[in-house]
Amino acid sequence: MEPDDTLREALRLAVDPPGGVSIEALRELARDDDATAWDVATTAAHLGVNPHTLRYYERIGLVCVPRDGAGHRRYDAAAVRRLVFLIRMRTSGMSISDLRHYVDLVDADRDTVTERMDMLLEHRDTLRSQIAQLQLALAATEYKIATYREGPRP
Repeated sequence: MEPDDTLREALRLAVDPPGGVSIEALRELARDDDATAWDVATTAAHLGVNPHTLRYYERIGLVCVPRDGAGHRRYDAAAVRRLVFLIRMRTSGMSISDLRHYVDLVDADRDTVTERMDMLLEHRDTLRSQIAQLQLALAATEYKIATYREGPRP
């Protein structure tokens, strides 16, 4: 493969990685079933986090979780949907402080939609910039891997 072809392929893999993001993956996280409530272990496993993370989010007021008669947390579909968003935002680098502010706005009322939208637009811009930088880093990595596979040039 020519060096330019190797570079093009590296860039393609960086922009369109195998097994990319799908809407089904996000839908799978968000529960549509309002019939049952999950315990903390089930919810944590579903979301791919430690139960301590869920307890912490509740303790700092990011999510309200009802308790059953024995005092155990019971995560309903609405709580799980909120947690999906919170965990994705944390994964993307949004600070706890910003998450608290966002949740306060959501819980306040509908008149805060503009401020919430501004927060998300700013976060999106930051993410796009980070993704562009990561794609370049991935392309450089893919290129180096491809050149090592090809071996030394005569």
